[in-house]
Amino acid sequence: MDSEFWHNRWAENRIGFHLSETNPVLPQFWPQLGISRDETVFVPMCGKSLDLTWLAERHHQVIGVELSEIAVRAYFSEHLYIPTVTTLGNGHTLYEFDEVRIYCGDFFTAPVPPVDAVYDRAALIAMPEKMRESYVQHLLSRVKPGGKILLVTLDYPQQEMSGPPFSVPVPEVELLFKGCNIKHLSREDADASHPRMQQGLSRFAEEVWLIQTPA
Repeated sequence: MDSEFWHNRWAENRIGFHLSETNPVLPQFWPQLGISRDETVFVPMCGKSLDLTWLAERHHQVIGVELSEIAVRAYFSEHLYIPTVTTLGNGHTLYEFDEVRIYCGDFFTAPVPPVDAVYDRAALIAMPEKMRESYVQHLLSRVKPGGKILLVTLDYPQQEMSGPPFSVPVPEVELLFKGCNIKHLSREDADASHPRMQQGLSRFAEEVWLIQTPA
């Protein structure tokens, strides 16, 4: 689960985690955050997600962080955008086009300014258990007081499948975000036709959370 792992996934185009359309979670649950167009949105480990574009249509500044330069360049080229590229040092490069700016480099050292809201669909569940606490603490350090996080997690018997994506069950979410206002918005259990169930899992569910940091 080091940086080479993710570089290899993108280099070999093994990106089953990438969705070819906007995640349905966004239009369904994002309005519940109640944030304005002027508020800044952060998408950690954004890949080349179309969710960035959906958010950029609704907010003046959407900030992503992505380790893989392949993914960052693909996002802009697939949208026919020509970004401004700035080398920042410390292993980071900033790509900017209109409302979207993506820091290419390590999530833990990217110079992300304080943000009003976060959309995490694929970051926490990409972390092995031993890294999740560090990830959440760093993420929360980037969120302004009273800021909001729309979080998507998965719940399945971890022993039945090696991640990523990893299972992050309810008790762990509650522990990781202890001190925040945590609201469980949705749980969608997969039926027998779901690809993960066909791989032999006994159960598989996607859960959605609204988390607000202390004011």
